[in-house]
Amino acid sequence: MRIVFMGTPEFAVPTLLEIMKNGHLLVAVYTRAPARGGRRGLEVRKTPVHLAADSFGIPIFTPTTLRDVEAQKTFSSLAADVAVVAAYGLLLPIPVLEAPRLGCLNLHASLLPRWRGAAPIQRAIMAGDTQTGVDVMGMEAGLDTGPIAMRETIPILPDDTAGDLTAHLAPIAAKLAVSALELLDTGLLEFREQSAVGVCYAHKIDKSEAEIDWTQGAERVRNQVHGLSPAPGAFSKVLTGSREESIKFLRVEVAAGTGPPGTLLSEEMSVACGTGAIRVLLGQRAGKTVMSGRELMRGAKLARGTVFKHSRALSSAPEASI
Repeated sequence: MRIVFMGTPEFAVPTLLEIMKNGHLLVAVYTRAPARGGRRGLEVRKTPVHLAADSFGIPIFTPTTLRDVEAQKTFSSLAADVAVVAAYGLLLPIPVLEAPRLGCLNLHASLLPRWRGAAPIQRAIMAGDTQTGVDVMGMEAGLDTGPIAMRETIPILPDDTAGDLTAHLAPIAAKLAVSALELLDTGLLEFREQSAVGVCYAHKIDKSEAEIDWTQGAERVRNQVHGLSPAPGAFSKVLTGSREESIKFLRVEVAAGTGPPGTLLSEEMSVACGTGAIRVLLGQRAGKTVMSGRELMRGAKLARGTVFKHSRALSSAPEASI
């Protein structure tokens, strides 16, 4: 089969490599265009998929949209049998969806119909879900509404961050993609319609969600921290000396302790929540390296009784259900 691969972040790289390893004919790779990044936002960076595909001599396309007629003609001219999509980041209009002879397969990191949309891994952790997985689905015009062909489920552990879970799910997606292509090639890949029950959307993470509301319970604060780790990172503001500093929290655990929300309770950097407390295991000050809670307290000269500011950002429901 002639295959077009479409993906952008690190999550998609194992699938690209596994497809190539299994001898499939990749006629093109589509990924997002290089963008400015780095500490000052001046360095132009290629996506992880772009970097992975560079050395294989495969044509690489980075359109800013696929709604353009010329972009659609280019895609159609590839005469693909199937497109494999993994966290690509651009909507595929109907002319693109219909161009491959056998359609488009999408690898989605949730148990559909739960968490359709842009940020399924982050939203699952933030909502306190106990399991997730990867679905192989046939793509159609709706947002992640297509029929399911294959699925693998894994638990979400209390100490899983979005980074951890992405690393766990990426090789699962790669394995499922190769299995699905083998079945598709022999006409044995079967699809079932998604359930109409339990539909909710994983909206793109907004930076306004990152400030911690310490009035929430400890488990919910932990879920917020882990769902936003490593990026954009949940944060809280605190006075260090005479100036206000923002500290990013990357890994925490639920701990014993009570006190006014946002109050530092111990030298191990336990912080009181609305109910219970969390202990900071890893965090980061602006412009500094990632360090332990104890190191953060020493570096920022934080003492027991110091109070972090808290936001009401989490007061609303974390998901939009229909």
